[in-house]
Amino acid sequence: MSKLWEDLKDNMKEWSNSAVEKAEEMSRVAMAKTEEMTRISKIKFENHQIQRKITSKLEKLGIIVHNQIKKDNNSTFAGNKEFFLIITEIDELNESLKQKDQEIQNIKKEFGINENDLNMNEVSHDGSPSNQIEKQED
Repeated sequence: MSKLWEDLKDNMKEWSNSAVEKAEEMSRVAMAKTEEMTRISKIKFENHQIQRKITSKLEKLGIIVHNQIKKDNNSTFAGNKEFFLIITEIDELNESLKQKDQEIQNIKKEFGINENDLNMNEVSHDGSPSNQIEKQED
């Protein structure tokens, strides 16, 4: 009976060691994924800020267009430096969005993160969980 008890104790030690090793491995994987998903979330936040800047620039552009048409009854913007400066800034911001989206794709590809993993962590503007990613179209 004592041999059976010793064998059982040895097996229990092996199982517990194996379980601890597996738990440590799973913990490392979870930490790595969390870190990468945090990087993606940070980039998405930066994208949101860029989109807000674009919206602001488009509002300024609309005011310029409205004022010029109303004032001069003219829709030609040749020579209007502010108009073309805003257009250039919007183009640069859109390019920045494309680069950040590419960064996200690279991280997802490198670490095997799929869109469902990200959507589970999305929160809508009112603080409630959301399964949709808001994205401004070009």
